[in-house]
Amino acid sequence: MEKIPSQMTVIGISKPGGPEVLLPETRAVPVPGPNEILIKVMAAGVNRPDVAQRAGVYPPPPGASDLPGLEVAGEVVALGEGARKHKLGDKVMSLVAGGGYAQYCIAQDAQAMAVPASLSILEAGATPETLMTVWHNVFERGQLKAGETILIHGGSSGIGTMAIQLAKAFGAKVIVTVGSKDKADACLKLGAGVSTARARCSGEKISDCGSAICGQPA
Repeated sequence: MEKIPSQMTVIGISKPGGPEVLLPETRAVPVPGPNEILIKVMAAGVNRPDVAQRAGVYPPPPGASDLPGLEVAGEVVALGEGARKHKLGDKVMSLVAGGGYAQYCIAQDAQAMAVPASLSILEAGATPETLMTVWHNVFERGQLKAGETILIHGGSSGIGTMAIQLAKAFGAKVIVTVGSKDKADACLKLGAGVSTARARCSGEKISDCGSAICGQPA
């Protein structure tokens, strides 16, 4: 395994603004602490919080990296004390508390997951944020089971499309709401049983708002 350099290139936020404020910087490579791993980043996802942070309206939580990037995929190149789930050289993907827009990134050993053989490293880099959000809220907290029905608002969003596919994979029935027929059709193709396009609400009462059922596959 190649030697870890002392410095790395990162993408920092020079000032609040559009994509043009994202500029390369040179920083020290972080050192993993207890129960942490260091990942050589091969792919990093782009999520709404990254965009909001870049715009200056979403500060990182206390203690987190000031660099954007909440999900990464790559190779484990260093282990902190007590990190035993993964070994050097493993290809992993993980949700991280910022810092993903960099050549190297710290992740929790227990939180990182092996990249499945069915995913490319690029696909893996765009998976953990939505996957872990849906898994925790729908299956761990919500306890969704086969045969039950789940209603997903914003079904065509990143979270929504992941929730549709996971719910269907575990035998649940899926109903989604979206903002247009095109989005409804996309959700139906992913396996939603009923997709409802929300009508724009122009009145002051709930009865003034409406929706249209766009489809229900056989």
